[in-house]
Amino acid sequence: MTPGGHPPGPPIRVVVADDQELVRSGFAMIVDAQPDLEVVGEAADGEEAVAAARAHRADVVLMDVRMPRLDGIEATRRLAGEGVTDPVKVVILTTFDLDEYVFSALQAGASGFLLKDLRREDLVHAVRVVAAGDALLAPSITRRLIEDFARRPIAGARARLGVLTPREQEVLELIGRGANNTEIGAALYVGEATVKTHVGRILMKLGLRDRVQAVIYAYEAGLVGPGDHPGPTPGGAG
Repeated sequence: MTPGGHPPGPPIRVVVADDQELVRSGFAMIVDAQPDLEVVGEAADGEEAVAAARAHRADVVLMDVRMPRLDGIEATRRLAGEGVTDPVKVVILTTFDLDEYVFSALQAGASGFLLKDLRREDLVHAVRVVAAGDALLAPSITRRLIEDFARRPIAGARARLGVLTPREQEVLELIGRGANNTEIGAALYVGEATVKTHVGRILMKLGLRDRVQAVIYAYEAGLVGPGDHPGPTPGGAG
């Protein structure tokens, strides 16, 4: 059985991109030690990262930000940005949590943004989460990112909630509060499969890429405020 308790399937194919060899090899060793993960390539700069991800048909790229020749943000845009056919999931890993990196990474199409001081179990968890189609941000980054977006309301965001059913609005509010699918199901007395259906419809109706964007939208629309967020990472467990 896999760590998630599911029957074994093809391993998640991972490329590790970092210009520091010791950091790169360290991350690669942690990932490769997992039975359901496989490092299929390493890269020392953004150009190599893009080439390796495409050549090895990677599922996930762990991407440093500051690299020579091509930085991690532009490499992410080439792998996961708008208009990219067969996009690759990208998790940004950096020692810097500067706001411009977070915004640029999300705009470029990244599915995750984590600081390099994370625990090894959090690293492998992040790979599994984004490979499954969800998104994940470091908790400290999530709070600051959301609070910043909350100070910049989008005109008409509240009105657009009308495309959602009352139950979908309830689900969106709980997403905005940081609840995972299990917690949402318990709060609304429905199964996780039903929650996943609601989440999928919410993303489709509002034109959102992933759960992180759904959290931000919940703030923009006024469903929740900065003080309402309890701190869990969106996508972290559901």
